[in-house]
Amino acid sequence: MTQTLSSLTEQMIAIAKKAGADAVDAIAVDGTSVSIDVRGGALEKAERSEGVDVGMRVFVGQRQACVSSSDAKTATLEQMAERAVAMAREAPEDPHAGLADAAQLAVDRDSSGLEMFDPTDEPDPAQLQDDAARAEAAALQNKDISQVQSASAGYSRRRIHLAASNGFSGGYERSDRGLSCVAISGTGAQMERDYDYDSRIFQADMRDAEDIGRQAAARAVERMGARKPKTGSYPVLFDERISSSLVGHISQAVNGAAIARGSSWLRDALGEQVLPKGISLIEDPRRPRAFSSRMFDAEGLATQRRAIIDDGMLTGWTLDLANARKLGMDSTANASRGTSAPPSPSLSNLALTQGDKSRADLIRDMGTGLLITSMIGSTVNPNTGDYSRGAAGFWVENGEITYPVNECTVAGNLRDMLLRMIPANDARAHLSHVVPSILIEGLTLAGD
Repeated sequence: MTQTLSSLTEQMIAIAKKAGADAVDAIAVDGTSVSIDVRGGALEKAERSEGVDVGMRVFVGQRQACVSSSDAKTATLEQMAERAVAMAREAPEDPHAGLADAAQLAVDRDSSGLEMFDPTDEPDPAQLQDDAARAEAAALQNKDISQVQSASAGYSRRRIHLAASNGFSGGYERSDRGLSCVAISGTGAQMERDYDYDSRIFQADMRDAEDIGRQAAARAVERMGARKPKTGSYPVLFDERISSSLVGHISQAVNGAAIARGSSWLRDALGEQVLPKGISLIEDPRRPRAFSSRMFDAEGLATQRRAIIDDGMLTGWTLDLANARKLGMDSTANASRGTSAPPSPSLSNLALTQGDKSRADLIRDMGTGLLITSMIGSTVNPNTGDYSRGAAGFWVENGEITYPVNECTVAGNLRDMLLRMIPANDARAHLSHVVPSILIEGLTLAGD
């Protein structure tokens, strides 16, 4: 397309105002993605997509409606605006809906310093295929690997621009490159599966394909001969690969939409101790080279670093404008949106305070218990925090890993569990969620 996203969103605003909207915001996304799957050394699947998606949210008084399209022709935009205005007129009034005041809008909108986009050329599909093939071949070099379930490589680039009738206009670019390998050890009923992957903004930061394949294979082989662990109450160590799921449960519980509905197990915990003293959960939307970084949110408000949990104390909710108004609070600039729906609260980059011990130290100190390396299913009561998930990993006896385990369930209550967490020091700094391995004492295991 020859039209810039900035001019496209401004055109959408003008068209919506002409159609009868009192206020409007518009978003345009121009994206390209490529994915390659290799199996048996040959290309199994190649996909490429590219195009422009647009969306507008119109207000007629305190009534709102959203529409979207993958066609950015002027005639289509005019039809979208007419339909959106007609929908808004029939929608119920929402006293909390509305754009930000001009004084609330971000002043600094230059995202170049966040390094969210790799300016090097898009990788050739043949290069992606070669990466996936090398990962698969490296995994198959392990004599105990019976097959590689998948070896995949991909690349994506997106340009995003947001504008509104309150005067806001800002945009940014994102890119990412990924490579993954899933290896299977054993045969028949004794097959076990594990994986490794890497995903980066800058292609130069990617790990070597052979290393990813070898690691996937080694992990799958380690799982051979897995059996159920003992039933009882034991310490459980959540490996760094899956420990961010615990932070994910916190993120959902502090989401302003859940708080406004009264459907969060943390709804009455503001100002209370929810993690051990000395442990904080920090959101930093402006961390360079992180996948979720942004200078402003989906409503044009300036993002900022903040402690969601400070020294173990819950300090606040994750809020967009509408939910902040419902709760009588100020937005935390956490609005996020796509082209087809209004903004909703969403966290960006998170980091949990790391401990001073390695994962190996925690394994040694836990005595007898379970090291979890993968989880399946999820039963978490959003109102009470009751927690139950299927798990697999390794049994620990006398501070040493003794055998692999599977087909077990770990259960507890998140409010109690999180107060007993002990973090390791092994978090990967380049991820959006920088969370180390986490040891939690006294969880219930259901196995043999």
